[in-house]
Amino acid sequence: MTDRNDERKALESPGRRRFLGATAAVGMLGAAGGGAALMKSGEATAARNSGGAQSTHVPLGELDEYYGFWSGGHSGEVRVYGVPSMREIMRIPVFNHCSASGWGMTDESKRIMGDSWRFTNGDAHHPHVSYTEGSHDGRYLFINDKANTRVARIRLDVFKTDKMVTVPNVQAVHGLRLQKAPRTGYVFANGEYLIPQPNDGRGLDDTENYRTLYSAIDADSMEVKWQVLVDGNLDNTDADYTGKYTASTCYNSENAVTLAGKMQAERDHVVVFNIANIEKAVRDGNFTTIGDSDVPVVDGRKTSELNVTRYIPVPKNPHGLNTSTDGKYFIANGKLSPTVTMIDIAKLDDLFAGQLQNERDVVVGEPELGLGPLHTTFDGRGFAYTTLFLDSQVVKWNMENAVRHYNGENVDYIVQKIDVHYQPGHNHASLAESKDADGKWLFSLNKFSKDRFLPVGPLHAECDQMIDISGDEMVLVHDTPTFAEPHDAVIVRRDQITTKQIWDRDDPYFAETIEMARRDGVNVETDNTVIRDGNKVRVYMTSVAPSFGLSEFRVKKGDQVTVVVTNLDRIEDLTHGFCVTDHGVSMEISPLQTSSITFTADKAGVYWYYCNWFCHALHMEMAGRMIVEA
Repeated sequence: MTDRNDERKALESPGRRRFLGATAAVGMLGAAGGGAALMKSGEATAARNSGGAQSTHVPLGELDEYYGFWSGGHSGEVRVYGVPSMREIMRIPVFNHCSASGWGMTDESKRIMGDSWRFTNGDAHHPHVSYTEGSHDGRYLFINDKANTRVARIRLDVFKTDKMVTVPNVQAVHGLRLQKAPRTGYVFANGEYLIPQPNDGRGLDDTENYRTLYSAIDADSMEVKWQVLVDGNLDNTDADYTGKYTASTCYNSENAVTLAGKMQAERDHVVVFNIANIEKAVRDGNFTTIGDSDVPVVDGRKTSELNVTRYIPVPKNPHGLNTSTDGKYFIANGKLSPTVTMIDIAKLDDLFAGQLQNERDVVVGEPELGLGPLHTTFDGRGFAYTTLFLDSQVVKWNMENAVRHYNGENVDYIVQKIDVHYQPGHNHASLAESKDADGKWLFSLNKFSKDRFLPVGPLHAECDQMIDISGDEMVLVHDTPTFAEPHDAVIVRRDQITTKQIWDRDDPYFAETIEMARRDGVNVETDNTVIRDGNKVRVYMTSVAPSFGLSEFRVKKGDQVTVVVTNLDRIEDLTHGFCVTDHGVSMEISPLQTSSITFTADKAGVYWYYCNWFCHALHMEMAGRMIVEA
């Protein structure tokens, strides 16, 4: 029987990885050049220990330097880590239902989720923190749900989702990025899959009418302001640092609906969107609407005469699209090409003004990095870091040297490669989505983790690896197992976020519930009472550790019951809960918060409700009876 350590060594062997990567590449690409990328493998660095690297240890009682927001993938949530300790601090429910907080069950969360609250699943992809003049301002975090075509906003003062929109006319929001300057006025969302327009049951097999759209969502109101009709499937997107342009990769310029059809063209494209020209088209009435939606739709296809888009040819099936933190480049990652394409943002004005003869004139670099480049991040010092999916590596490269090489100079642009475990997708460096990138930490978000952690059966954890990039060489310093494919992350300094420790009583989060109580003549801070309105019963109670304001309430079988609880405790970290046994009812009520939940009392009998967040030495005694009369 083969020794497990021997298996591990074989799997971790750089030679084996190169062989597997090259074999996979031949199978997928036919013949892809590895060339210069494979000559500088840096295996010695990957194998070295972390001596001399920054410490990931955060002493007891001290705080991390950064907040890290990780997409929860198929869980539909956002996970909050302290960086560099990688201690998981909080989980923010967004597109999922959560029995701990009551998200998806409380009346407040149902109002926020709207009609989509009926979906219990989500596929959370790309978390991004809002900006002012290219720096993170800590107001909001936005994230998309690919599974159910939604975009959500999270308030970072309370770490709660407060807005959600289902994007019309598209199916599956994949790429998501924010306007960086002058502030985050727009949230940009890629519609990925081609569908009939309108998708109302007619023309189901008329694939010539299949299209997708690029959407701009107002960051303040969370309303879709405009959409742009495009050619091809949109993949990932990013915005520049001036507020003028965004760009998206497209992996299906053929507008095909089968795998074979999507692989025919030798080149696909990056679509560049001119925001001012799109807004002008909307103001001038040069738009249409689709189906039941009243969102203005501007024609941005290749045949359009509106001058709102440009299609820049790049190697086939590109994936990630990342803006360098110096504001110079959109970088499209090749996926099925060993290259990334550098688009000079400063040349886009001339492109839209018709002063360039060819769309490719804005391309100023196309370095060959290795097999399967997917995403690129930055350190603010002129270096870029790209994940190589097939090579299972991260490559560090010099952007200006890559431009010089493209212009014919004999300069080396690859600095180092480091092995990761295994098949990396997104990567993210500290503050690397802002002009403040500090080049301290990089995370490689890997799709596979075999042999890295304790075995837990056929479904494996995935693996996020922390790499110290503060010195001349990358050094791997930490592994973190993660669940259900965390797609992306964003890391901001702790001083960029200011949180509340107790709720403000006039917070809009529960204002509608307070208004309902006012109409009932109830002051939720003082009154403990029951209001009957036909078969609808509203129960108002306060909570102060260790008791509820009502020790019992009576309803009739079949009543629709709404329970409103106001936590009058003003002590930080003194959260109460409300849980009714055998009714699927559970919610959190943090200090000075009002929460409500509605359910049907469908069984006669006595049902205890209790505080399910530990709050007091007499926490177990904090309970009451719901008496359901037959």
